[in-house]
Amino acid sequence: MKEFVLLFRGGLNFQTAPKEQIEKVMQNWQTWLDQLSKEGKYLGGQRLIPGGAVLEGRDKKILDGPYAEGKEIVGGFMSIKADNIKDAADIARNCPIFDFNGTTEIREVAPAM
Repeated sequence: MKEFVLLFRGGLNFQTAPKEQIEKVMQNWQTWLDQLSKEGKYLGGQRLIPGGAVLEGRDKKILDGPYAEGKEIVGGFMSIKADNIKDAADIARNCPIFDFNGTTEIREVAPAM
């Protein structure tokens, strides 16, 4: 099996959503992750806090950021095991982020050299 990273963008706005809605969404995520864990496909992941910093150029100047439209900011990530990109996409199709019009980018992780 290969390793893939799923990058999550958009979805529910945790800063403005009602507490009850957040709890329901978190339960949906936990159910999905529990199933992937039972299948031996979930390797880990986390939700990310908005904001952060960007290092830029040779001087490694630190900037506030990232500066992207809200729907383009990576809000979380997870690593999974899958046979190929199609299998990874089939796994990602059940992600609860799609309930709130979010997106999931799928990237294969290069083997360590």
